[in-house]
Amino acid sequence: LTVAHPPPSTVAVPSLVIVESPAKAQTISRFLGDDFIVEASVGSIRDLEPRGLAVDVDDEFKPTYVVPEKSKSVVRRLKAALKDADTLYLATDEDREGEAIAWHLTEVLKPRVPTRRMVFHEITRQAIENAIDESRDVDGGLVDAQEARRIIDRLFGYPVSEVLWRKISTGLSAGRVQSPAVRLVVERERERMAFVAADYWDLLAAFPADPAFQATLIGLDDARVATGKDFDSQGRPKRDDVVVVDEAGARALVTALDGATFTVSSVDEKPYRSSPKPPFITSTLQQEGGRKLGLSSAQVMRSAQSLYERGYITYMRTDSVTLSQEALTAARTQVREMYGERFLPDKPRTYRSKSKNAQEAHEAIRPAGERWRSPDQLATELRGPDLRLYDLIWKRTLASQMADASGKTVTVRIEAPVASAVGGDVAVAGTTTTRWSASGRTITFPGYLRVYVEGSDDPDADLDDRERLLPDLAEGQQLPEPAIDPVGHTTQPPARYTEASLVKRLEELGIGRPSTYASIMQTIQDRGYVWKKGQALVP
Repeated sequence: LTVAHPPPSTVAVPSLVIVESPAKAQTISRFLGDDFIVEASVGSIRDLEPRGLAVDVDDEFKPTYVVPEKSKSVVRRLKAALKDADTLYLATDEDREGEAIAWHLTEVLKPRVPTRRMVFHEITRQAIENAIDESRDVDGGLVDAQEARRIIDRLFGYPVSEVLWRKISTGLSAGRVQSPAVRLVVERERERMAFVAADYWDLLAAFPADPAFQATLIGLDDARVATGKDFDSQGRPKRDDVVVVDEAGARALVTALDGATFTVSSVDEKPYRSSPKPPFITSTLQQEGGRKLGLSSAQVMRSAQSLYERGYITYMRTDSVTLSQEALTAARTQVREMYGERFLPDKPRTYRSKSKNAQEAHEAIRPAGERWRSPDQLATELRGPDLRLYDLIWKRTLASQMADASGKTVTVRIEAPVASAVGGDVAVAGTTTTRWSASGRTITFPGYLRVYVEGSDDPDADLDDRERLLPDLAEGQQLPEPAIDPVGHTTQPPARYTEASLVKRLEELGIGRPSTYASIMQTIQDRGYVWKKGQALVP
């Protein structure tokens, strides 16, 4: 008797890929096809027990981890998917937190199939295929680093938080990064409260030339006229060699200069050169997103996360300013096509991180892929903050690989004798000569400025692309009589921190990591430690 056996199955067993977010899973599944099942862990599936320290200080600081209620259904779904898989790929984010999430997944799922860690800094077909080909084991060193930080958070933050509950209010928390962030805001507010304003005046002379230009009073005889930087926080002059002009003195000088002859005493011309800024890292993206787009740190990161998960930009949590060879080639190709060969430097620009503790594990934030799409090409795919943020990233990265801007700066010194006696102010009485200054800048080659100019927290600060033109002037030349106006000023207290400037200060002090800045800004506001007055943070 012959028994017919069915032929062996030719159906391929799929591999399971686990990423953190459903949006990323959807994008990646388009590239991988039917041989892979892509699931999302929805962040971390395990954390320290929320009650108590959850760290055994008597047994090598052993942590107690639990799967929270909200993650149990996720774990069941992942275990079910793993049953039918021949290989498990852990594709969580390419940072310490992502490495730790991958480790927690192996601890909870206990896979019996080969398990590999795949990392990528952009979601493109080539990047995903390379990540599978170059997969590796979970990095125990990175896991230990994240776990140690998490344990220290609990050991220090939890007991201090209990003090807050007893002394102030239940539910408050003291984090190792939140606390210094709040302290910086409070210290700045105390500086502002203690600040004593000072009033000072100067003169502005408008000359009817071609082009017309203005000069500012800078000196009386041999003494320099005080400006805002010459006063301390108590409203007192810092130096004895400056003269403080008040309103009466300024108006008296206007009268005394009626009919005076203004003569150019010197013309100083220097070459001007300006180099582009490096491509974005997490902190600088948040700063420029705040300054140029008016977005909060959290809004910037939400939009950047969306752009990354949909394959438009590279990974958005990074402290590295380096670009891959692929990115350098893409940038130079696009500059050459859009602006011409003369806008390219002889060789690609390289940048170094200023931060001493930068991980340098990733690239800078840039458009994804081997050939970049311009914002105009994406106008039908992206909307609102996503399009504006992509435009910012595209311009900054492109500009970082462009030629310097060049031109010349001119500083003109002018003198005018006082035509009549000066009265009304002891500080200016007896003045015989007034000294003035005018400055200009001419951009002869715009270079990277054609694409991008960095913003500023100071709305009055000159941006590099603002030209100030002066007529051709020569030493000894007499100028037409100007219209002279007295101008009053008041010294201002140090500005309150904005989210952008606070992130910059935290970075300078080495506090926090790229992945934490947005959550710091959000948390200290959500818990009522600071509130926003416009863009300013107030305790």
